Amino acid sequence: MAHELYTRTNQKIYFAGLALENLRKAEAGTSMHGQGQVQAEREAALFHLYGALLGLCHEIAGYYRLPEANVPRAELLLNQAVLQAAPSPELAELVELAQQSETWLAQLLQAYAKLFQPPQAPKTAKVDPTLPLIQAVSVEEEVPQLGREELEAWRQQLKQLALRFRESLSEC
Repeated sequence: MAHELYTRTNQKIYFAGLALENLRKAEAGTSMHGQGQVQAEREAALFHLYGALLGLCHEIAGYYRLPEANVPRAELLLNQAVLQAAPSPELAELVELAQQSETWLAQLLQAYAKLFQPPQAPKTAKVDPTLPLIQAVSVEEEVPQLGREELEAWRQQLKQLALRFRESLSEC
């Protein structure tokens, strides 16, 4: 494998595509472990999408020779302090997308951060002391998960962004 920065981004975008294909198969299947497979592939796709974003950040930081070129998390590059220290149009666009909560990039970052949060039960006040302390819980009652279509849309957005940025980053 070549040791160019773009190879990692391409690899992660490809791996996200594989995970999304496996997610599609898991959703269509009726396996005994189907729900677990769906969740695993959803998380794998999200993991690889975040890795592709980090790879793209590394490409930009490497091209402009930023001191933060080897940061382990994309959020460490996608902030105003880094942008003000070394302004670039590509980084400015990524920072703007990351800071607006309704954009696909901000939603990707938020969904990735949720992977590291423990599950939390909804807070309810216990009114009657005669109610049993142990209650049955159903897995189906959870909040809706990211859909395969949304993850694929994020993958396509990231892919298009990488291609567009590479055109402007290449030295002609």
